[in-house]
Amino acid sequence: MLLAEDLLLLVTDDASGRLSAPGVQVDAGLGGANLVELTLLGQVDVSGDQDQGRPGRIIVRDPSPPGDDVLDAALRILVERQGSKPSAVIRPLGKNLRSMLYQRLAAGGVLRAGRGRALGVFPTRTWPAQDPSHEAEVRQHVTQALVQTAAPDERTAALIALLHALKCEHKVVDPRPYQLSRRQLRARAAEIAQGNWASEADRVVALDHGVKIAEGGFDAVAGHPAAVEAYMGRHPEDLAGAG
Repeated sequence: MLLAEDLLLLVTDDASGRLSAPGVQVDAGLGGANLVELTLLGQVDVSGDQDQGRPGRIIVRDPSPPGDDVLDAALRILVERQGSKPSAVIRPLGKNLRSMLYQRLAAGGVLRAGRGRALGVFPTRTWPAQDPSHEAEVRQHVTQALVQTAAPDERTAALIALLHALKCEHKVVDPRPYQLSRRQLRARAAEIAQGNWASEADRVVALDHGVKIAEGGFDAVAGHPAAVEAYMGRHPEDLAGAG
């Protein structure tokens, strides 16, 4: 299963089938997960001093299709955007990805498609767990790394870096049974994420018809009035008063 699928499972509530983090954040995290997946495969990298062009930019080492529909599409996006900063490719990588992954997980029997209402008014799709066994295994690896200080493998470390960028470690691993605070849990996640460029997903650029309207960390962008209105179609004050 892809890193992006693991991430989506962890931030989707098993019972309600709803996200435990804002959608704009999750979408960026999923795009970041595909970027990291391709680096782990050795197909994409960040340029260094030995490469042509400016250092710290996206470079495709191997343009051959990985053989997975989701990763094949992600690699095509990166081929078109070689030379960009990692943060600049997160949004195109995450576009429409969440829906695609939900449908794929449902087709595989991991989730089931349901229906609900946002704010009690707007019809939405929900994706409760159908077979939680894989997610439970992934969560166990994350828990062992975060609260039992076990050395994570590279995939678990990348996943923790993405969760750290989303600021939702505590929603995946409850620190209280381990006599830890959220701050301590986040500090451990930061330690693992340090040096892991999956954390580039922490920086988001929100666009409206091609015009930059907000840039920065998830909290700043997700709460920016112009970004909320552009992505949700309503002003934050209208959303707060709805229902």
